[in-house]
Amino acid sequence: MHARTNAITVSDLTLGYDRHPAVHHLDGCFKAGSLTAIIGPNGAGKSTLLKALAGTLKPLSGSVAFEPGKTSIAYLPQSAEIDHDFPISVEDLVATGLWKKTGPFGALSRTDRTTVAGALESVGLAGFEARILGTLSGGQLQRVLFARLMVQDADVILIDEPFAAIDTKTVRDLMHLVRHWHSEGRTIVAVLHDMALVENYFPDCLLLAREPVAWGKTPDVLTPDHLAKARAMIEANDPDADLCERAA
Repeated sequence: MHARTNAITVSDLTLGYDRHPAVHHLDGCFKAGSLTAIIGPNGAGKSTLLKALAGTLKPLSGSVAFEPGKTSIAYLPQSAEIDHDFPISVEDLVATGLWKKTGPFGALSRTDRTTVAGALESVGLAGFEARILGTLSGGQLQRVLFARLMVQDADVILIDEPFAAIDTKTVRDLMHLVRHWHSEGRTIVAVLHDMALVENYFPDCLLLAREPVAWGKTPDVLTPDHLAKARAMIEANDPDADLCERAA
């Protein structure tokens, strides 16, 4: 069996806002076809890292590189960053995942509408095409956003806290989709807080506390010592510090 290539490689990656560091000196890689959870205390820089991987946040230093020819990325930010009251239908929202094909103002073909309907059926929302976003429950909205990920058909899927504040059945159904995407060989990176979910379903894990604490196989990362170290690093962190310099 051939060794898997690196889908995403980060090299001495430092991220921040207004020159204040949020993630320091991260080196490592997400293997092609891997299923990785990013975990850590509040303020650890998890969402910041995902934004950098998605290309929506420019590094202060270092780099993010993707496997040549594997640059198709689908990104689902936290629910709080999505306008739940925007007057758009479910079908139109899911269809935004087809913009790479149709363009932002392209009309949907019959095939496109069939693709959207199939994705909605896969997430348990068949017949919801005409519903307006604001009429959906939190769980229904998250299902719609997963349908949008599905039609993007990306090599790399980045999801930020996808299971926050939704019911157990929705978590189970959406996790089934994540596992299916993983079985198809897609590279999946998810920011999560639910340790049981990480331990049960995610083979790989990155424990972050603004700096990397541990990165590797989940059982090797989620040790009491590593978790205690991550908490201590966050408690000692000065969020107003200047951008750090790596020690010689």
